[in-house]
Amino acid sequence: GYIVTHVDRATKYLMAQKIESKTAEAFNKATLSMFMPLAPSKRLTLTLDNGKEFSLFNKIENRLKIDIYFADPYCSWQRGTNENTNGLIRRYFPKKTDFSTITDNELQKVVHKINSRPRKSLDYQTPKEAFSLENMSGALGT
Repeated sequence: GYIVTHVDRATKYLMAQKIESKTAEAFNKATLSMFMPLAPSKRLTLTLDNGKEFSLFNKIENRLKIDIYFADPYCSWQRGTNENTNGLIRRYFPKKTDFSTITDNELQKVVHKINSRPRKSLDYQTPKEAFSLENMSGALGT
């Protein structure tokens, strides 16, 4: 199993979902299910790596009406917020964890813990609080 993660840069709010295979179709299905509940004005951009699982990105762009960008190869700092958040997830699921043995409920508990953790960069608000306030007052870039 695999996990798809999306993190809002401004609020550090994490959305994550398990997928069974690392295919473009599985990635798109998970991404659409996470982004569709958001108001169109709240989903502006998405920055992806260069893996094969992102090869059908144009379907997400068209369906969600968002702009998709790609990080330069071997430049993980261009997606620093996401990489940092993946590191937080790894505190709960260390490297070599078989994600097929993790339940959706276990993953969502970890997501909740991460989103409920106060952050100095958010003036000690939690990502959940910051995302809520941002959702009410302005557009989001992810």
